[in-house]
Amino acid sequence: MTDTLALLDIRVIDTDTHVTEPSDLWTSRVARKWLDHVPRAEHNPATGRKQWRMGNSWLGVVGAEAASKEEKQLSAAQALSGRSEVETAPDRLTKMDQYGIYAQVLYPNIIGFEAPLFMRLGDELALVCTRAYNDFIAEFASADPNRLVPITMVPFWDREAAVKEMERCRGLGHKGVLFANKYEVLGLPAFHEPYWDRIYAAAQDLDLSVNFHVGFASVVGGVAASSAGMASKYDARDFARILAHGIMSNHEPIAALLTTGLCERFPRLKFVSVESGFGYIPYLVESLDWHWRLTGAHRQYPMLPSEYFRRQCYGCFWFERQTLPLLETYPDNFMFETDYPHPTSLSLAPISPADVLPSEHIRQAFAKVPPDIARKVLHDNAASVYHVNG
Repeated sequence: MTDTLALLDIRVIDTDTHVTEPSDLWTSRVARKWLDHVPRAEHNPATGRKQWRMGNSWLGVVGAEAASKEEKQLSAAQALSGRSEVETAPDRLTKMDQYGIYAQVLYPNIIGFEAPLFMRLGDELALVCTRAYNDFIAEFASADPNRLVPITMVPFWDREAAVKEMERCRGLGHKGVLFANKYEVLGLPAFHEPYWDRIYAAAQDLDLSVNFHVGFASVVGGVAASSAGMASKYDARDFARILAHGIMSNHEPIAALLTTGLCERFPRLKFVSVESGFGYIPYLVESLDWHWRLTGAHRQYPMLPSEYFRRQCYGCFWFERQTLPLLETYPDNFMFETDYPHPTSLSLAPISPADVLPSEHIRQAFAKVPPDIARKVLHDNAASVYHVNG
Protein backbone atom coordinates (compact mmCIF):
# COMPACT_ATOMS: atom_id res chain seq x y z
CA MET A 1 0.00 0.00 0.00
CA THR A 2 1.05 3.60 -0.59
CA ASP A 3 2.21 5.47 2.50
CA THR A 4 2.07 9.24 2.94
CA LEU A 5 5.82 9.70 2.54
CA ALA A 6 5.79 7.85 -0.78
CA LEU A 7 2.98 10.07 -2.09
CA LEU A 8 4.75 13.22 -0.98
CA ASP A 9 7.72 12.12 -3.04
CA ILE A 10 5.65 12.00 -6.26
CA ARG A 11 5.63 15.08 -8.47
CA VAL A 12 1.95 15.04 -9.37
CA ILE A 13 1.02 15.95 -12.95
CA ASP A 14 -2.50 17.32 -13.37
CA THR A 15 -3.60 16.30 -16.87
CA ASP A 16 -6.70 18.47 -17.25
CA THR A 17 -6.86 22.13 -16.25
CA HIS A 18 -8.25 25.22 -17.95
CA VAL A 19 -6.98 28.74 -18.40
CA THR A 20 -9.53 31.55 -18.28
CA GLU A 21 -8.80 33.67 -21.31
CA PRO A 22 -8.14 37.39 -20.69
CA SER A 23 -11.03 39.55 -21.86
CA ASP A 24 -8.78 41.25 -24.44
CA LEU A 25 -7.11 38.09 -25.73
CA TRP A 26 -8.56 38.47 -29.22
CA THR A 27 -9.25 42.19 -29.42
CA SER A 28 -5.60 42.93 -28.61
CA ARG A 29 -4.24 40.51 -31.22
CA VAL A 30 -6.36 40.91 -34.36
CA ALA A 31 -6.63 43.65 -36.97
CA ARG A 32 -9.03 46.49 -36.24
CA LYS A 33 -11.36 45.47 -39.07
CA TRP A 34 -12.25 42.30 -37.14
CA LEU A 35 -12.83 43.76 -33.69
CA ASP A 36 -16.63 43.54 -33.94
CA HIS A 37 -16.51 39.85 -34.86
CA VAL A 38 -14.01 38.24 -32.48
CA PRO A 39 -14.81 37.29 -28.86
CA ARG A 40 -14.79 40.35 -26.65
CA ALA A 41 -15.97 41.19 -23.14
CA GLU A 42 -18.92 43.57 -22.93
CA HIS A 43 -21.61 44.59 -20.48
CA ASN A 44 -24.84 42.76 -21.30
CA PRO A 45 -27.73 45.13 -20.51
CA ALA A 46 -30.14 42.19 -20.33
CA THR A 47 -28.24 40.45 -17.52
CA GLY A 48 -26.28 43.32 -16.01
CA ARG A 49 -23.12 41.21 -16.27
CA LYS A 50 -19.86 41.33 -18.16
CA GLN A 51 -20.10 38.56 -20.75
CA TRP A 52 -18.24 37.27 -23.75
CA ARG A 53 -19.77 38.31 -27.05
CA MET A 54 -19.16 37.09 -30.61
CA GLY A 55 -20.92 39.17 -33.23
CA ASN A 56 -24.49 39.38 -31.95
CA SER A 57 -24.25 36.24 -29.81
CA TRP A 58 -23.84 36.53 -26.03
CA LEU A 59 -21.77 33.74 -24.49
CA GLY A 60 -20.79 33.02 -20.89
CA VAL A 61 -20.02 35.44 -18.07
CA VAL A 62 -16.36 36.47 -18.06
CA GLY A 63 -14.54 34.48 -15.40
CA ALA A 64 -17.46 32.16 -14.60
CA GLU A 65 -15.25 29.10 -15.06
CA ALA A 66 -12.91 30.36 -12.32
CA ALA A 67 -15.48 30.86 -9.58
CA SER A 68 -14.09 30.87 -6.07
CA LYS A 69 -14.74 28.15 -3.52
CA GLU A 70 -17.37 30.29 -1.82
CA GLU A 71 -19.10 30.99 -5.13
CA LYS A 72 -19.14 27.29 -5.96
CA GLN A 73 -21.08 26.60 -2.79
CA LEU A 74 -23.84 29.00 -3.85
CA SER A 75 -26.66 28.13 -6.20
CA ALA A 76 -25.77 27.58 -9.87
CA ALA A 77 -27.32 30.91 -10.87
CA GLN A 78 -25.22 32.81 -8.31
CA ALA A 79 -22.05 30.94 -9.20
CA LEU A 80 -22.44 32.05 -12.82
CA SER A 81 -21.78 35.64 -11.75
CA GLY A 82 -18.08 34.99 -12.37
CA ARG A 83 -15.29 37.33 -11.41
CA SER A 84 -13.43 40.02 -13.27
CA GLU A 85 -9.84 39.20 -12.51
CA VAL A 86 -7.90 36.77 -14.69
CA GLU A 87 -5.35 34.40 -13.25
CA THR A 88 -1.77 35.04 -14.35
CA ALA A 89 0.84 32.34 -14.84
CA PRO A 90 2.63 33.28 -11.58
CA ASP A 91 -0.75 33.06 -9.82
CA ARG A 92 -1.26 29.61 -11.29
CA LEU A 93 2.16 28.38 -10.22
CA THR A 94 1.57 29.62 -6.67
CA LYS A 95 -1.78 27.82 -6.58
CA MET A 96 -0.17 24.63 -7.88
CA ASP A 97 2.34 24.76 -5.04
CA GLN A 98 -0.52 25.16 -2.55
CA TYR A 99 -2.37 22.22 -4.07
CA GLY A 100 0.66 19.93 -4.21
CA ILE A 101 0.69 19.84 -8.02
CA TYR A 102 4.00 19.82 -9.91
CA ALA A 103 2.79 20.31 -13.50
CA GLN A 104 -0.49 21.05 -15.26
CA VAL A 105 -1.76 20.40 -18.79
CA LEU A 106 -3.55 23.52 -20.05
CA TYR A 107 -6.82 23.54 -22.02
CA PRO A 108 -8.89 26.54 -23.16
CA ASN A 109 -12.36 27.63 -22.12
CA ILE A 110 -13.99 29.90 -24.71
CA ILE A 111 -12.32 28.72 -27.91
CA GLY A 112 -12.55 25.09 -26.83
CA PHE A 113 -16.18 24.84 -25.79
CA GLU A 114 -17.44 27.39 -28.32
CA ALA A 115 -15.43 26.03 -31.26
CA PRO A 116 -18.49 25.72 -33.56
CA LEU A 117 -19.03 29.48 -33.27
CA PHE A 118 -15.44 30.16 -34.29
CA MET A 119 -16.02 28.08 -37.43
CA ARG A 120 -18.72 30.56 -38.48
CA LEU A 121 -16.23 33.44 -38.58
CA GLY A 122 -14.92 32.23 -41.92
CA ASP A 123 -11.68 30.41 -42.65
CA GLU A 124 -9.36 33.42 -42.48
CA LEU A 125 -10.62 34.98 -39.24
CA ALA A 126 -11.21 31.61 -37.56
CA LEU A 127 -7.56 30.76 -38.20
CA VAL A 128 -6.40 34.17 -36.95
CA CYS A 129 -8.34 33.62 -33.71
CA THR A 130 -6.95 30.12 -33.31
CA ARG A 131 -3.39 31.28 -33.79
CA ALA A 132 -3.98 34.14 -31.33
CA TYR A 133 -5.11 31.68 -28.65
CA ASN A 134 -2.21 29.30 -29.31
CA ASP A 135 0.25 32.19 -29.03
CA PHE A 136 -1.36 33.30 -25.77
CA ILE A 137 -1.22 29.87 -24.13
CA ALA A 138 2.41 29.42 -25.23
CA GLU A 139 3.25 32.77 -23.63
CA PHE A 140 1.36 31.76 -20.47
CA ALA A 141 3.30 28.49 -20.26
CA SER A 142 6.62 30.23 -20.84
CA ALA A 143 6.56 31.29 -17.17
CA ASP A 144 7.71 27.72 -16.42
CA PRO A 145 7.76 25.51 -19.54
CA ASN A 146 8.36 22.34 -17.57
CA ARG A 147 5.41 22.82 -15.21
CA LEU A 148 2.90 24.42 -17.58
CA VAL A 149 2.02 22.22 -20.57
CA PRO A 150 0.17 23.93 -23.45
CA ILE A 151 -2.18 22.01 -25.75
CA THR A 152 -2.78 23.21 -29.31
CA MET A 153 -6.21 24.33 -30.42
CA VAL A 154 -6.49 22.83 -33.92
CA PRO A 155 -8.39 24.68 -36.68
CA PHE A 156 -10.04 21.40 -37.62
CA TRP A 157 -12.30 23.04 -40.22
CA ASP A 158 -9.23 23.44 -42.48
CA ARG A 159 -7.03 20.35 -42.53
CA GLU A 160 -4.09 21.97 -44.34
CA ALA A 161 -4.12 24.90 -41.92
CA ALA A 162 -4.46 22.46 -39.02
CA VAL A 163 -1.27 20.62 -39.95
CA LYS A 164 0.66 23.87 -40.39
CA GLU A 165 -0.59 25.15 -37.03
CA MET A 166 0.42 21.91 -35.31
CA GLU A 167 3.92 22.23 -36.74
CA ARG A 168 4.12 25.88 -35.68
CA CYS A 169 2.89 25.19 -32.17
CA ARG A 170 5.25 22.25 -31.70
CA GLY A 171 8.00 24.80 -32.15
CA LEU A 172 6.37 27.01 -29.51
CA GLY A 173 6.51 24.21 -26.95
CA HIS A 174 3.02 22.72 -27.24
CA LYS A 175 2.85 19.08 -26.12
CA GLY A 176 -0.42 17.82 -27.62
CA VAL A 177 -3.45 18.76 -29.70
CA LEU A 178 -7.07 19.27 -28.72
CA PHE A 179 -9.34 17.33 -31.06
CA ALA A 180 -13.05 16.51 -31.08
CA ASN A 181 -14.68 13.10 -31.26
CA LYS A 182 -18.17 14.16 -32.35
CA TYR A 183 -17.52 16.07 -35.54
CA GLU A 184 -20.61 14.57 -37.15
CA VAL A 185 -22.79 16.95 -35.10
CA LEU A 186 -21.07 19.77 -37.01
CA GLY A 187 -21.69 18.17 -40.38
CA LEU A 188 -18.14 16.82 -40.69
CA PRO A 189 -16.96 13.19 -41.00
CA ALA A 190 -16.64 11.18 -37.79
CA PHE A 191 -13.28 11.50 -36.03
CA HIS A 192 -12.22 7.96 -36.99
CA GLU A 193 -12.77 8.41 -40.73
CA PRO A 194 -9.74 8.56 -43.08
CA TYR A 195 -10.79 12.15 -43.85
CA TRP A 196 -8.77 13.18 -40.76
CA ASP A 197 -5.71 11.03 -41.43
CA ARG A 198 -3.51 13.96 -42.50
CA ILE A 199 -3.95 15.47 -39.05
CA TYR A 200 -3.36 12.17 -37.25
CA ALA A 201 -0.26 11.50 -39.36
CA ALA A 202 1.14 14.92 -38.49
CA ALA A 203 0.45 14.38 -34.79
CA GLN A 204 2.22 11.01 -34.91
CA ASP A 205 5.23 12.46 -36.74
CA LEU A 206 5.42 15.43 -34.34
CA ASP A 207 5.00 13.15 -31.27
CA LEU A 208 1.95 15.11 -30.13
CA SER A 209 -0.81 13.32 -28.24
CA VAL A 210 -4.38 13.64 -29.53
CA ASN A 211 -6.65 14.72 -26.70
CA PHE A 212 -10.41 14.20 -26.80
CA HIS A 213 -11.89 16.50 -24.15
CA VAL A 214 -15.53 15.94 -23.19
CA GLY A 215 -17.75 18.75 -24.42
CA PHE A 216 -15.30 20.07 -27.01
CA ALA A 217 -17.06 21.01 -30.28
CA SER A 218 -20.02 18.80 -29.36
CA VAL A 219 -22.84 21.40 -29.44
CA VAL A 220 -23.71 23.07 -32.74
CA GLY A 221 -24.84 26.35 -31.20
CA GLY A 222 -22.03 26.39 -28.64
CA VAL A 223 -21.98 25.40 -24.99
CA ALA A 224 -23.17 28.78 -23.68
CA ALA A 225 -26.46 28.61 -25.56
CA SER A 226 -27.08 25.11 -24.29
CA SER A 227 -26.17 26.07 -20.71
CA ALA A 228 -28.44 29.10 -20.78
CA GLY A 229 -31.39 26.84 -21.47
CA MET A 230 -30.51 24.64 -18.51
CA ALA A 231 -29.96 27.60 -16.18
CA SER A 232 -33.40 29.06 -16.96
CA LYS A 233 -35.04 25.95 -15.53
CA TYR A 234 -32.36 24.92 -13.07
CA ASP A 235 -33.00 21.85 -10.95
CA ALA A 236 -30.10 20.53 -8.87
CA ARG A 237 -31.18 16.93 -9.47
CA ASP A 238 -31.23 17.37 -13.24
CA PHE A 239 -27.92 19.22 -13.17
CA ALA A 240 -26.24 16.42 -11.19
CA ARG A 241 -27.50 13.84 -13.67
CA ILE A 242 -26.42 15.90 -16.69
CA LEU A 243 -22.93 16.42 -15.27
CA ALA A 244 -22.47 12.72 -14.45
CA HIS A 245 -23.72 11.68 -17.87
CA GLY A 246 -21.57 14.26 -19.63
CA ILE A 247 -18.43 12.99 -17.94
CA MET A 248 -19.13 9.51 -19.29
CA SER A 249 -20.03 10.75 -22.78
CA ASN A 250 -16.68 9.62 -24.18
CA HIS A 251 -17.68 5.95 -23.87
CA GLU A 252 -18.91 5.75 -27.46
CA PRO A 253 -15.87 7.52 -28.96
CA ILE A 254 -13.55 5.25 -26.93
CA ALA A 255 -15.31 2.22 -28.39
CA ALA A 256 -15.04 3.68 -31.89
CA LEU A 257 -11.37 4.50 -31.37
CA LEU A 258 -10.65 0.85 -30.53
CA THR A 259 -12.76 -0.82 -33.21
CA THR A 260 -12.60 1.27 -36.39
CA GLY A 261 -8.97 0.78 -37.42
CA LEU A 262 -7.74 4.21 -36.31
CA CYS A 263 -5.23 2.73 -33.86
CA GLU A 264 -4.13 0.29 -36.56
CA ARG A 265 -3.45 3.11 -39.01
CA PHE A 266 -1.46 5.13 -36.44
CA PRO A 267 0.18 2.66 -34.05
CA ARG A 268 2.57 5.21 -32.48
CA LEU A 269 -0.05 7.88 -31.83
CA LYS A 270 -1.21 8.43 -28.25
CA PHE A 271 -4.93 9.10 -27.72
CA VAL A 272 -6.20 10.62 -24.46
CA SER A 273 -9.80 10.69 -23.23
CA VAL A 274 -9.88 13.82 -21.05
CA GLU A 275 -12.27 14.46 -18.13
CA SER A 276 -14.17 11.27 -18.86
CA GLY A 277 -13.48 9.34 -15.67
CA PHE A 278 -11.99 5.92 -15.17
CA GLY A 279 -14.06 3.26 -13.43
CA TYR A 280 -16.36 2.28 -16.29
CA ILE A 281 -13.61 2.06 -18.90
CA PRO A 282 -12.13 -1.33 -17.85
CA TYR A 283 -15.65 -2.78 -18.11
CA LEU A 284 -16.18 -1.12 -21.50
CA VAL A 285 -12.93 -2.54 -22.86
CA GLU A 286 -13.65 -6.01 -21.43
CA SER A 287 -17.08 -5.91 -23.05
CA LEU A 288 -15.53 -4.92 -26.38
CA ASP A 289 -13.12 -7.86 -26.18
CA TRP A 290 -15.95 -10.27 -25.38
CA HIS A 291 -18.06 -9.16 -28.31
CA TRP A 292 -15.02 -8.87 -30.60
CA ARG A 293 -14.55 -12.61 -30.19
CA LEU A 294 -18.27 -13.39 -30.11
CA THR A 295 -18.92 -11.77 -33.48
CA GLY A 296 -15.82 -13.28 -35.09
CA ALA A 297 -14.10 -9.94 -35.62
CA HIS A 298 -10.92 -11.46 -34.17
CA ARG A 299 -10.56 -13.73 -37.21
CA GLN A 300 -10.04 -10.77 -39.53
CA TYR A 301 -8.57 -8.39 -36.96
CA PRO A 302 -6.48 -10.41 -34.48
CA MET A 303 -5.58 -7.56 -32.10
CA LEU A 304 -8.19 -7.16 -29.38
CA PRO A 305 -9.63 -3.74 -28.44
CA SER A 306 -7.92 -4.10 -25.05
CA GLU A 307 -4.57 -4.58 -26.77
CA TYR A 308 -4.98 -1.36 -28.72
CA PHE A 309 -5.99 0.38 -25.52
CA ARG A 310 -2.96 -0.85 -23.61
CA ARG A 311 -0.64 0.12 -26.44
CA GLN A 312 -1.69 3.72 -27.07
CA CYS A 313 -4.79 4.96 -25.21
CA TYR A 314 -5.21 6.86 -21.94
CA GLY A 315 -7.94 8.14 -19.66
CA CYS A 316 -8.08 10.83 -16.95
CA PHE A 317 -9.97 10.91 -13.66
CA TRP A 318 -10.19 13.03 -10.52
CA PHE A 319 -12.79 12.48 -7.75
CA GLU A 320 -13.05 8.67 -7.95
CA ARG A 321 -12.11 6.55 -4.95
CA GLN A 322 -14.06 3.31 -4.92
CA THR A 323 -12.95 2.36 -8.43
CA LEU A 324 -9.21 2.80 -7.80
CA PRO A 325 -8.50 -0.93 -7.21
CA LEU A 326 -9.25 -1.37 -10.94
CA LEU A 327 -6.14 0.67 -11.76
CA GLU A 328 -4.18 -2.57 -11.43
CA THR A 329 -5.83 -3.80 -14.64
CA TYR A 330 -4.42 -0.88 -16.67
CA PRO A 331 -1.60 0.69 -14.63
CA ASP A 332 0.03 2.31 -17.66
CA ASN A 333 -3.08 3.87 -19.19
CA PHE A 334 -4.65 6.26 -16.70
CA MET A 335 -3.67 9.68 -15.39
CA PHE A 336 -4.77 12.02 -12.62
CA GLU A 337 -6.45 15.38 -13.17
CA THR A 338 -8.24 18.06 -11.14
CA ASP A 339 -10.25 19.86 -13.90
CA TYR A 340 -9.07 23.14 -12.33
CA PRO A 341 -10.90 25.49 -11.99
CA HIS A 342 -14.24 24.19 -13.26
CA PRO A 343 -17.27 23.58 -11.02
CA THR A 344 -16.84 19.79 -11.02
CA SER A 345 -13.17 19.97 -10.13
CA LEU A 346 -10.93 19.29 -7.15
CA SER A 347 -9.42 22.75 -7.64
CA LEU A 348 -10.81 24.39 -4.54
CA ALA A 349 -11.94 21.24 -2.77
CA PRO A 350 -15.17 19.35 -3.31
CA ILE A 351 -18.10 20.22 -1.10
CA SER A 352 -18.34 16.53 -0.24
CA PRO A 353 -17.35 13.99 0.90
CA ALA A 354 -14.57 16.00 2.56
CA ASP A 355 -13.45 19.60 2.36
CA VAL A 356 -9.83 18.98 1.36
CA LEU A 357 -7.21 20.34 -1.00
CA PRO A 358 -6.14 18.18 -3.97
CA SER A 359 -2.99 17.07 -2.12
CA GLU A 360 -5.10 15.77 0.77
CA HIS A 361 -7.56 14.14 -1.63
CA ILE A 362 -4.65 12.32 -3.25
CA ARG A 363 -3.33 11.21 0.11
CA GLN A 364 -6.71 9.81 1.12
CA ALA A 365 -7.77 8.33 -2.21
CA PHE A 366 -4.47 6.64 -3.03
CA ALA A 367 -3.74 5.35 0.49
CA LYS A 368 -4.51 1.77 -0.53
CA VAL A 369 -3.10 1.92 -4.05
CA PRO A 370 0.22 0.04 -4.52
CA PRO A 371 3.11 2.54 -4.64
CA ASP A 372 4.27 1.59 -8.14
CA ILE A 373 0.78 2.09 -9.56
CA ALA A 374 0.25 5.36 -7.67
CA ARG A 375 3.49 6.71 -9.12
CA LYS A 376 2.48 5.75 -12.65
CA VAL A 377 -0.98 7.27 -12.38
CA LEU A 378 0.09 10.46 -10.63
CA HIS A 379 3.27 11.11 -12.61
CA ASP A 380 4.94 8.60 -14.91
CA ASN A 381 2.16 8.03 -17.45
CA ALA A 382 1.56 11.75 -17.90
CA ALA A 383 5.26 12.53 -18.04
CA SER A 384 5.54 10.13 -20.96
CA VAL A 385 2.46 11.38 -22.83
CA TYR A 386 3.21 15.10 -22.38
CA HIS A 387 7.02 15.05 -22.32
CA VAL A 388 7.33 16.46 -18.80
CA ASN A 389 10.78 16.43 -17.23
CA GLY A 390 11.15 16.24 -13.48
